[in-house]
Amino acid sequence: MVVTAPAKTAPPADRPPGLSGPVPVGRLRPQTIAAVLTLVALLAFSVYSLLEVGISIPNMVASWGNAVNFFNRVGTITFPPPGELLSLTALTLGIVISGTVLAAVLSIPVAYLAAANTTPGPAWRAVGRFIGVLSRAVPDVVIAMILVLMFSLGSLPGIIAIGLHSVGMISKLFADAIEQVDEGPRLAIRAAGGSKLQEFTSGVLPQVLPSWVATVLHRGDINLRGSVLLGYVGVLGLGRELSLAFKSLDYSLGIGLAIVIFALCVVMEIVSSTVRTVMLGVQPTGRGLGDRVVRRVAAGRDARRAVNGSSRTTAAPSAESRIAAAAKRPWTPARVRDTVGAWLAVAVVVWGVVVSDIQWGDLVTFWAKAPDVLARLWPPSFGMRTTEQMVEAMFETVAIAFAATLIALVCSIVIGSLAARNVAPNRGVRTGARFALVGIRGIPELILAILLIVVTGLGAQAGTLALGVCGIGLLGKLIADSFEEVAPGPERALIAVGATRPQVYAAATLPQGARALVGHTFYTLDTNIRAATMLGIVGGGGIGYYLIQADQGGNYDQVTAIVLMILAVVLVVEGIAMWMRRVFS
Repeated sequence: MVVTAPAKTAPPADRPPGLSGPVPVGRLRPQTIAAVLTLVALLAFSVYSLLEVGISIPNMVASWGNAVNFFNRVGTITFPPPGELLSLTALTLGIVISGTVLAAVLSIPVAYLAAANTTPGPAWRAVGRFIGVLSRAVPDVVIAMILVLMFSLGSLPGIIAIGLHSVGMISKLFADAIEQVDEGPRLAIRAAGGSKLQEFTSGVLPQVLPSWVATVLHRGDINLRGSVLLGYVGVLGLGRELSLAFKSLDYSLGIGLAIVIFALCVVMEIVSSTVRTVMLGVQPTGRGLGDRVVRRVAAGRDARRAVNGSSRTTAAPSAESRIAAAAKRPWTPARVRDTVGAWLAVAVVVWGVVVSDIQWGDLVTFWAKAPDVLARLWPPSFGMRTTEQMVEAMFETVAIAFAATLIALVCSIVIGSLAARNVAPNRGVRTGARFALVGIRGIPELILAILLIVVTGLGAQAGTLALGVCGIGLLGKLIADSFEEVAPGPERALIAVGATRPQVYAAATLPQGARALVGHTFYTLDTNIRAATMLGIVGGGGIGYYLIQADQGGNYDQVTAIVLMILAVVLVVEGIAMWMRRVFS
């Protein structure tokens, strides 16, 4: 039998030389295939969870009468007296600021150990990473629940709980910033005989400081929302007054406090975003007159600096003059701004500690109570509850988190895309979408869950809707920012050949932002797992209900057993998320 070679197909005449061959197709790695299959399985489980939690539009419409009755009972919204309201607001802010600063201080050594370029060794790095993961896994309200037993009623349990829990997120972002520094200054100090401390303080810290400040501000924003829930376990402030108002069915005062907390969260969000933008030196990217003026001023300033720099090159200064110039750092506007900002930050921290009214003596008496409390926490037990009952409650918590993440993802893709500058059809739509995201982010999940529980009744439906709606604010913003940061080349190429706006979005913007989309979704899921646990405390369904029942009944061995269950689930989700980020990075 004669085998003839297949005839070669001539390349099209209009195809440029070098592009005549078939388009190369990369081979999928086994890890990528496994990750894609895992994503599909998680998506299927999210759909199942959404069906399982029993969200029913007809039932929600039918419960509209409950909403009318609720608002009739609210009547005229009332607020605490101005002096009391001011004191409660200051106390809440003081607890949040003190706890966040405590977390930032504790995070520095943890981040030093966890960063690849500063850690003393692989074992120390593993220890640093483990501390961060463990801190993130244990919710702050659980830490506060235990600390309230050891300290007197006041602000100290809340400050320490916020501080210990926030170490997880802050230390991770601190370590990431350290690993991204320019190694030149640090290695130069080492070559000159500098110590490890000098390498860090002079070679690393100046480079990471703006990023660290931005991280702390962002965490403070998150902690302010979380402080509401701490009031349900005895931490003083607006959260405690809110819990007392709803428990006593004083809905008019409860709604008034909820409005105050909402306004406080929005103001904190705006201040935090503004300071982060200034610290990180991000230039405005909009097409408005104000943004154009700022960009033009910045461009002119850079041009003048370039000219001045080039003129100086005509006469090279001597080594002595360069050293003298470096020793006398001029007071430029940037230096004045940074100095004023630093002293203002110190003043805010001192104010936060003062208004928190910390009972410092508790730090001494704490050690006498700790052995007895720890003995009551161990060994863990479900008590009168069966194992099946607790596993079912934990499963319901996981289902709430997955269903809420699916709701947030679908809505965020729409709103987040419209909020992206390179996707929105016009400036008005983008501004409206951005404004909606800011407004949603300002709503604490707990307050929305309480209102939904009052209207729709106890159960997983209220918790799922609260997490789903509130998740849109953060996930939508992250998606919008990621879409704006994609490479503009593919979009411009499609526009040049006459592609429509939806075609550009589907073929260029969405594929480039897909990896970031997966990462942000897992971050939202990770957050929702913890939040779903906590919403059960106020009746949002799941394991949180049994947690608060065990705490109020003094069954601390059950508290330990439930916390270990939560810890195991959170660590599993954290592991899957880390694996996904590594595969798709």
